[in-house]
Amino acid sequence: MKKKNDKNYLDYIPVKNPEVEYETDENGRVTVFIEWKGFYHRIAQKFFHRPRVSDIRLDGYGSFVWLAIDDMKDVHQLSEELDGKFPKMEKPLARLIKFLEILHDNHLIFWKGEERK
Repeated sequence: MKKKNDKNYLDYIPVKNPEVEYETDENGRVTVFIEWKGFYHRIAQKFFHRPRVSDIRLDGYGSFVWLAIDDMKDVHQLSEELDGKFPKMEKPLARLIKFLEILHDNHLIFWKGEERK
């Protein structure tokens, strides 16, 4: 039987990983830089000419959310801001949660109070 998760995503507070660098261009678009470390990444860099640092360009929605994360706002507050900025977006809460899950899975953010790996 699955364990019931008592936590609610709306109460989670996303925190940017301080090891992740990013920059914002003149249009407000964010580019996140990920450095690939570790044994297997070094092999891929040496033999398969993989880059040491990847740059990920976020779209307008992603850039807005990334810049709105301030280590204080919970997901509910972020969703209200997103809805205010992009009122015609379909399913803004579901899209926000999925985006935050992707950021979390790739260690770009973590949840406040969570043990970092």
